[in-house]
Amino acid sequence: MQILGSILKRAVDLRGKIPKRSNFDVQQKKVLKKLLKKAEFTAFGEHFHFTKLLQEKDPINVFQQTVQMYDYSSIYKQWWYRAIKGEPYVCWPGHIKYFALSSGTSEASSKYIPVTKEMLSAFKRGSVRQILAQAHYNLPKEHFEKGMLMIGGSTLLDFNGSHYSGDLSGITAANIPVWFQRFYKPGKNISRYKDWETKLIEIIRNAKDWDIGVIVGVPAWIQIILERIIEFYKVETIHDIWPNLRIYVHAGVSIEPYRKSIGKLTAFPLIYSDTYLASEGLIAYQERPNPDNGMRMLLDNGIFYEFVPFNEQNFDADGNFKPNALALTIKDVELGKEYALLMSTCAGAWRYLIGDTIRFTDIERAEIVITGRTKHYLSLCGEHLSVENMSRAIKLTADDLKLEFNEFAVAGIPYQNLFAHQWYIGSNKACSGDEIKERLDFHLKEINDDYRVERIAALKDIFVKVLPDSAFIDFMATKGKLGSAHKFPRVLKGTLLKEWQTFINDYKHTF
Repeated sequence: MQILGSILKRAVDLRGKIPKRSNFDVQQKKVLKKLLKKAEFTAFGEHFHFTKLLQEKDPINVFQQTVQMYDYSSIYKQWWYRAIKGEPYVCWPGHIKYFALSSGTSEASSKYIPVTKEMLSAFKRGSVRQILAQAHYNLPKEHFEKGMLMIGGSTLLDFNGSHYSGDLSGITAANIPVWFQRFYKPGKNISRYKDWETKLIEIIRNAKDWDIGVIVGVPAWIQIILERIIEFYKVETIHDIWPNLRIYVHAGVSIEPYRKSIGKLTAFPLIYSDTYLASEGLIAYQERPNPDNGMRMLLDNGIFYEFVPFNEQNFDADGNFKPNALALTIKDVELGKEYALLMSTCAGAWRYLIGDTIRFTDIERAEIVITGRTKHYLSLCGEHLSVENMSRAIKLTADDLKLEFNEFAVAGIPYQNLFAHQWYIGSNKACSGDEIKERLDFHLKEINDDYRVERIAALKDIFVKVLPDSAFIDFMATKGKLGSAHKFPRVLKGTLLKEWQTFINDYKHTF
């Protein structure tokens, strides 16, 4: 397979030219026209007159004026429930064979996201581009002959007589190309296991027989796997087992809180590569190795994007979009501003609010970072605290105190007739909540001007409760959310907050 490494290395040179920004608009117009044409004779397409839209000189503008915005609840109640029952030609031609189960975080019941054959093809194309991007990292061609450990959901999907359902990672792993199967680990047999502990044990037992060059998965579960392998084989680092491991492709949450703890498990630093993979589509991947670079959006791969400025004009305090919210296209976005993503996809999502917020870091390259969730901002009194703010402040606080904080969450609470923030921070060492509080509050004020102003006014205090990392993992277990792409929510509200508070009140705090 040495020829594969050479081919992949050369392929990057052919893709090396960066499209101009004007080309992104052209790409997106082509994508939208193709989507409209494909879904022209579906129930959705006939309801919104796609045939007429395709005759317009400016189909994008008319599309935005004609088709309403949807969140999951509204598109499910009006359209997707019909496809889930087995009805064909609802929002996309034909019968939907797969539905990805997604809750985004551990607090919600599963959402059923349609996955079509066209979307599976888009996932494959995007994944190949991401593999090609590794050649930017100046790795030897032999690297491309190594195995890739991908930690995801079970490939043993549930079938209800009409469709298959399961984690997106399980659906895509069950449909991997034949040429990639020799690289894919843990392989078909282990990937079928639904029980996290059983899968983990089998991965550990087989680890010594694999030559892994890339690992892929959510940081919390990857860290557990590496720790358990090191412990089982009684070695110093994971490189004693996998000497050719070079790249960690991560997704789901910010890698920053985990860098130190994962770094301690390696003999030399890994290359961290971010990816933006959602049940609705592969949105972006990190093309350039510098950690300060954003992820490059895939603008010609079956998804038409709109960008809704994430502000009080467009969203209410609960993160729901308002009537007549303004949606921009790629040609109108600005550097440094936060946008909520709307997606129209080759799986029958139309003007669908995915729930994530992003910010462009390089418009000429269409590079972005994820800043949070529309409903996971904390703004009790105008502090506008994003998950990105939280992750950065947690990292800086850990650096100040020479500690490691992998998991954290925060809740807004009433306090002295006004408000306060209650932080829950995971640490494997006993440490002072007061020290953490002082540094965390300092960094949040430095990072976020709105937070600094409100700490003088309505946000009267912050409180910190230190817990062992295991508390967060054990709570996930009570929700049936171990492994795969599940992650602990960074902002706790409502029923989930009450369940968490009950859980930690009974939890034995040991370090």
